[in-house]
Amino acid sequence: MLAALAAAVPPYGRILALGTSAGTGTAWIVAGLADREDVEVTSAGPDPATTDPAHRGVWPSYVAFAADETTALYEGSPYDLVFADAPGGTFDHLDLTVAALRPRGHLLVDDTQPAAGDDAFELERPSEIRKALLDHPQLISVELDCSTALVLSTRLTETD
Repeated sequence: MLAALAAAVPPYGRILALGTSAGTGTAWIVAGLADREDVEVTSAGPDPATTDPAHRGVWPSYVAFAADETTALYEGSPYDLVFADAPGGTFDHLDLTVAALRPRGHLLVDDTQPAAGDDAFELERPSEIRKALLDHPQLISVELDCSTALVLSTRLTETD
């Protein structure tokens, strides 16, 4: 799904992958872009232990890595596609993530169902994020009951 969404990003678009600093989400995005080089991709993660090895990988020139998710949201927006697979773009800063989306931009949020073994606090958070996305006044969202439960959202324009 991430590759298909990346393929639909308009010419000279911008993509942000949050929490995928080990490279998996970024690899799917790059696969979807195929031979395109007009798109700017930023991959931001909270853990230097996973970000540093990803930096040393062989990536297309249009991929940049940022160690701080919040800075990437503030400094890089607006984005045409945001893949949020980290607390920094969902639990902690959902409104900032939505604000970073260009009108008609897409937001894909992973892990919107509690995982086995989560403590009581962690059990509530995915449900809260899912509800916040589905009820957000600037988004049209749909739940996808696959993988670790996804919510795909599109940011409305001011006239929608």
